[in-house]
Amino acid sequence: MSEAVLSQILATLVDLKTNQQQLADKVDKLQSEVDKDDHLLPHKAARYHNSPVDIILADQPILNLALTGKEVREKERAPAQKRHSDSDGDTIVSPTFTTNRSTEQAGPYTDKPVLTTYPSQKGVKPFKMDWGAADPQVRGPVVASHLANSINIRNAIGAYGGSYSIYRSLAVAMGDLPADHKPNFDYTQPPVKIAQQPQWSDPTKIVSLDPFGHLTSQYFKSEIEEQGIDIRPTIAITRAHMLVPELQNEIKDGSMRVDGKVIVSETGEINVHKAAVDPVWFLPGVAARLNVEEELLRRSLYENTGGMYPELISRPDLKVFLPPIGGLTVYIFGNHELLSDPNTRLTVRVHDECNGSDVFGSDICTCRPYLIYGMKESIKEAQDGGVGLIVYFRKEGRALGEVTKYLVYNARKRAGDSAAKYFQRTENVAGVKDMRFQALMPDVFHWLGVTKIDRFMSMSNMKHDALVENGIKILERCPIPDELVPPDSKVEMEAKIAAGYFTTGSIPREEDLTHTVGRGWEEFQH
Repeated sequence: MSEAVLSQILATLVDLKTNQQQLADKVDKLQSEVDKDDHLLPHKAARYHNSPVDIILADQPILNLALTGKEVREKERAPAQKRHSDSDGDTIVSPTFTTNRSTEQAGPYTDKPVLTTYPSQKGVKPFKMDWGAADPQVRGPVVASHLANSINIRNAIGAYGGSYSIYRSLAVAMGDLPADHKPNFDYTQPPVKIAQQPQWSDPTKIVSLDPFGHLTSQYFKSEIEEQGIDIRPTIAITRAHMLVPELQNEIKDGSMRVDGKVIVSETGEINVHKAAVDPVWFLPGVAARLNVEEELLRRSLYENTGGMYPELISRPDLKVFLPPIGGLTVYIFGNHELLSDPNTRLTVRVHDECNGSDVFGSDICTCRPYLIYGMKESIKEAQDGGVGLIVYFRKEGRALGEVTKYLVYNARKRAGDSAAKYFQRTENVAGVKDMRFQALMPDVFHWLGVTKIDRFMSMSNMKHDALVENGIKILERCPIPDELVPPDSKVEMEAKIAAGYFTTGSIPREEDLTHTVGRGWEEFQH
């Protein structure tokens, strides 16, 4: 880092210290006024004892204890100069506003909300994290809990459960869930074993999930049960039966057969193993995979999440991030132990979520038809002695989100829906054609030990290229049959083929795209 950049950072920190001192003076003034008649207000301004800059420059301590409601009330009655630390001298300092409710429930948390932490703070000793180590004890657990007994030893930014951590917050705030609830992992172990693969110990192969995430309660039992550390699985594996209407019809008309192992009954019950995977990002590896600098990645994540995770900036020593996004689900048909066997045939469908089509049958795209087709071929592969694999990612609307997707739909239908303008309509609203960025997608294949795919049920050039660039061979690419393409989705299909999607047919010319049009608004009037 250049001297000019360092000087600029130092100047910014000095300005921040000045601004925060001014804020502290205002808060102290407010506190003195409120203390006279604090029964009149439900909120009290807490003292802003120090600024983060003071912590950085003076190596101030950080709290590692929680207080009970009684202890908090006693501290609030104590003279201000005695509020700077707890009995052991390890106190977090941060501006906050407290209420009577939060005071009563302060036990599991630190005395004051911790806005951020710094590597040089006293008491900050993160659990070891040697990403890519083959031994899970050497690698270390992913510790993301923000509770008082974990905040000093966390080695990950973010929260367990991804986007669902918000619902957990609501449950705690409403009193339905104790803030310090620890899961009971009895009987939750996987019903099948996903064998450790060489790829698990290659830090360049797996950067977006924890390969040991399904074995947390096994490998870190002592830390969880004896030390009381809140460490949670980020992968769960189970087994189930599925019923899919389209495939039930295929069984009835004889297109698919009941074999008793994969399709287990005449009603169409399908035997499947499933794995749910929450994202766990190793930031240096993610940055390398995306071909960006880690510092730039951290800054972009910080800014574009509304500053939700300041430790992306203040804690460069924390290399693991649990992003607040959806994960993925793996569906395995056949013998899961053969996934890593290059001599066993494997059929794969990589599918990105489309709620409108996948669940509700919208005909503006080919998502559900292609998903069902991939499922059908995967099941047939398993019945013939191979393995079938569906990987379902939560990337709604090309990771642009369903609101953006529907805005694009409106623009397409109002302005004339043609293949020639298909991507332009998306760019007008979102600024980009696609934000799925398939570079991280191959990680789940490395976790399963896959090195070769015999039949790839996808036309996406981005998915194909990402897998191949990560060392996974693809022997055959299988487009969706024409008869499965809904009429109103031909706009999407033609536009994608012209943009580089795989096809065994002809590639439309630019002038041809203007003639491929979709249903207009007037056809919706019934």
